[in-house]
Amino acid sequence: MTAIAILLLAAGASSRMQGRDKLMEEVDGQPLLTLMCRRAALTGLPVYVTLPGPSHPRAAATGDATQVLVPDAAEGMSASIRRGTAALLDGTQAVMILPADMPEITAQDMLHLAAHFGGPDSPVLRATAEDGTPGHPVLFPRRCFEVLQCLQGDQGARSILTAETVRTVPLPGRHALTDLDTPEDWAAWRQQR
Repeated sequence: MTAIAILLLAAGASSRMQGRDKLMEEVDGQPLLTLMCRRAALTGLPVYVTLPGPSHPRAAATGDATQVLVPDAAEGMSASIRRGTAALLDGTQAVMILPADMPEITAQDMLHLAAHFGGPDSPVLRATAEDGTPGHPVLFPRRCFEVLQCLQGDQGARSILTAETVRTVPLPGRHALTDLDTPEDWAAWRQQR
């Protein structure tokens, strides 16, 4: 596979979790962040994970992923995307960006999306639910890196998605949509499992 890196966004504040850290919630006997880093590592692709700082408890949950510190994480998701993209190795031809709070995304899902990458002229690839609803991860070719490194605020890369050709790639069920931001989200998801 052409040099694709996975960037897990894990520098957010979990502000809607009422004092709990959504990425340290237990899934299959381990913190969600550990699980997501392991799944990403199973792809064989380089894995980067953004963190709010080196002493944050999440830092111990990233396994062998390359840690990218985001001291300006309070600015929002764009800070993580900027710093994460800037940290990628020179030979990287595309970056797959995935919020780390999506426990249904599997290694196979990541590989399925990566398999659709067609090189430098590839469109942006966006995972969808089985029904076509857009979600995550999103794979950006290298030509988008400069714009990714200029993002501001908490809108993520939405502006790029409207400016670029985007090809959707369906994933099973609601894998591309399930993110867990609140204690209620976690409770409902656990009950459905």
